[in-house]
Amino acid sequence: MHEQIIWIVLKRLRTPFLVIIVTFAISILGLVLINGTDANGNPYQMTFFDAFYFVTYMASTIGFGEAPYTFNYEQRMWVSFAIYFTVIGWFYGIGAIVSLIQDEALRKALNRNSFRNQVKHINEPFYIILGYNSITKSIIDRLNGREHRIVVLEKDDDKIDELILENFYPNVPAFIGDASNQKMLKIAGIHRKNCAGIISLFEDDMVNSKIATISKLLNKKIDIILKATSQQQVEHFHSMDLKHVKNPFDIISKRIYYGITAPHIWLLEMWMYGHILKLKNRDKFPAGRYIIYGNGRLGKAIAEGLTKANVEYVIKEFDSKKYIKKKNTTIFGDDEDIESLLQLNIKESACIIAATQNDLLNLTILNKAKQLNPNIFTMARENSLDDLNIFQASKINKIYVVESILADATYNYIARPLADIFIRETRKKDDDWAEVVINMLHNITGKNPTYFETKLNDENAYALTLKLEEGEVITLKNLRRSRENRENLLHIVYLLLKRDDEVYLMPDASMPLKIGDELLIVSDEENYDDFEYIVNNIYELEYVLDFKANA
Repeated sequence: MHEQIIWIVLKRLRTPFLVIIVTFAISILGLVLINGTDANGNPYQMTFFDAFYFVTYMASTIGFGEAPYTFNYEQRMWVSFAIYFTVIGWFYGIGAIVSLIQDEALRKALNRNSFRNQVKHINEPFYIILGYNSITKSIIDRLNGREHRIVVLEKDDDKIDELILENFYPNVPAFIGDASNQKMLKIAGIHRKNCAGIISLFEDDMVNSKIATISKLLNKKIDIILKATSQQQVEHFHSMDLKHVKNPFDIISKRIYYGITAPHIWLLEMWMYGHILKLKNRDKFPAGRYIIYGNGRLGKAIAEGLTKANVEYVIKEFDSKKYIKKKNTTIFGDDEDIESLLQLNIKESACIIAATQNDLLNLTILNKAKQLNPNIFTMARENSLDDLNIFQASKINKIYVVESILADATYNYIARPLADIFIRETRKKDDDWAEVVINMLHNITGKNPTYFETKLNDENAYALTLKLEEGEVITLKNLRRSRENRENLLHIVYLLLKRDDEVYLMPDASMPLKIGDELLIVSDEENYDDFEYIVNNIYELEYVLDFKANA
């Protein structure tokens, strides 16, 4: 890379250097050949060094005076010519340097070299994000600097400028380049040992597929997190042995299915994404007939969920682009539109879902539906995070923000892997099980607890690791004892234990622990702090373990 920069500089400045050398050489040669006069009036011949010295400060306009002796008229005439002659050479050279500074190829080479050096100096595990938009910005905001770093490749100059203006800390190295280009991925550090994975969330499934194939060839050990927009594409990615595939439409479909058939399973999943651990009236999906406005990818995915839930529905074919082109507006609600809603039996329906690709159309469809049926339950697809405030102000019952769902799912997989596993495992249970778990969490940890993830190793559980290495048998219930009074229990619940490839939901409290176990713990900040203090401090740990010996 340094050689490329040097080659560009030499190529661009070769002619200017030659011009300056020629003008200097001619000026120096003239001074050497012309006879001068010394201080005593005797003739003398200027040496090449004296001539070079004089031309150097003359041409650069420093001007120390005539040297080594006062010039005669012949020398002054030549110097007068040389002044203008060398100025032409300097102007040409300076113009070439200015042009070089503005040279696009050199700028790209310098930026590429800077980007490569920034990536080289990242010592933490890092993810390569392909493309910069509101989804990936949300991921960077939450992930960068928290155990992981981020590197970005983006084709658009303007988006790179947006990223730089965000002033992320730690710095997020970013470079303009085609994400499907092997060379660009190598420059971004995909082959480095601390590259944890690559995130490709493009709308085009073919682009994601191409990137996945290239990434697997370049580094088989990294995680590859992809977006898919159809079940067929998900299956194709799985056939490529790619496990981390995110389909936002399938996520929405499943949430609607579980919201209707198993609301407590739905609640546990939503709690993992920040929802309060309480099933409010506004969270409950209504019984009755559903209308889906829009039969695109989301509309079809929702229809699958409703079919699985045995819910009656009708899906309305609606192309937002054709509608806008035909009516020259994004406002839904003229006489023809009203007639369309009436034909769909809007007044007797329980719910309407606006699932088009235009946010304003979705909003106006639901507003018009509310006018025709004030009691109807409304759900909307929101395509961009930029319009969230508008949707919230419209009092829509449920808003599905495609960008946010995709960002949350990606972040959870990377930063909260146990929560991600818990969601998948919970879906295998029935709703009664989920209701029991929620009631237990409320009774032990309070109405709206927080969950924490930890791994039992030297870094997170120093004292506990020492005891386990000594062969002592320690169970989950031993660690529930309060460090203030071991007769009392901490207000914590062990929600999940992961041991290698084995996963235990609601693990048995008498289960012996092993080094490397991963725990998903539900608690509040105070009780979890006590838990961390116990597993890291040898004296506190011995205090709570002594209850076992005395029991």
